[in-house]
Parts: sequence; structure tokens; C-alpha cells
Amino acid sequence: MRLIGLAGWSGAGKTTLLTKMIPCLQRRGISVSTIKHAHHAFDVDTPGKDSWQHREAGAQQVLVSSGKRWALLTELREAPEPELGFLLGRLSPVDLVIVEGFKRDAHPKIEVYRSANAKPWLHPTDQAIVAVASDTAPPNARHWVDVDNAEAVADAALRHAMDVAAWRN
Repeated sequence: MRLIGLAGWSGAGKTTLLTKMIPCLQRRGISVSTIKHAHHAFDVDTPGKDSWQHREAGAQQVLVSSGKRWALLTELREAPEPELGFLLGRLSPVDLVIVEGFKRDAHPKIEVYRSANAKPWLHPTDQAIVAVASDTAPPNARHWVDVDNAEAVADAALRHAMDVAAWRN
């Protein structure tokens, strides 16, 4: 498995870009999984449903399965947030894992930047940023692609992705 991240400030378009990149990569025969970092509590099950009631009752993990998909929910219950390496170990093998968020971690990342966001650039102080996808030329970027060209960003992702095992070492 190889790893690349998309990092940027809220509102930069990371999710929009990611949802355009996945089909580009799949057309090339590349299997993709994603890990998304959230800065707040979130629900993936519906309040009132059985799985939600199990979790609310105190279950540490709740696995929901159907003929279409399965999902494993784990409640941290005040335990520390797991590190990216731990989360990667929970995924089934694929060709490429794209991480959205975790911008403070040291995995290879593509900075997603929109000038209308009026936020500071990340790449000048983050050596793990290997490329920038933006709507304007970034200062001193090693590799720049147009944020609105998902094929070009997919190319950059493949060029700069790192083997997960090598990254962990």
C-alpha cells in the first residue's frame, strides 16, 4: 500500500478534490481507500437506530453489517485519539490510501489551497508537503498543479505517494 495526504485549511476544497480524484485513479486500475480526520465528534449511524443504541449504552465497538457493506465503530471513551499509523493498519490492502486531514503528521502530503480562502500557505513550514494543488502560483513550491485539474492532482499523488511500510520506519 502507498500513502499520500491532502492537507489544507477548512474550505480549501479537499473533499471536493478527493471525490474527483478517486474516479480518475480507479479508471487507471488503482484501488483507493481513504482516511478522513474530523476535528469534532461525529456520527455515522442514525440516532435511535439499533447500532446507535448499542454505542450509547456503552459498547466499546459496534459492528454493523448488511448485504451491501459493513462498518466498525469504535468509541474511544476518553482514550487518546489513535495515530495515523494505527488507523492505516486497520485498512484492507489497496494500491493507494489518501488521507484527508492529519495536516500536522509527517506523511507525504499535497497542500490544497484556494486564494479566496485567505489563509496562509502550509508548505513553507511543512517539509512533508511534496506538492501544492492551488488556483494560484504558490511561493517556493516544489511541485505545483492546478487544483481544478483532478487528473493532474491524481498524477501528483501517484508520483509522490510513499510505501506505508517505508513511512512507518
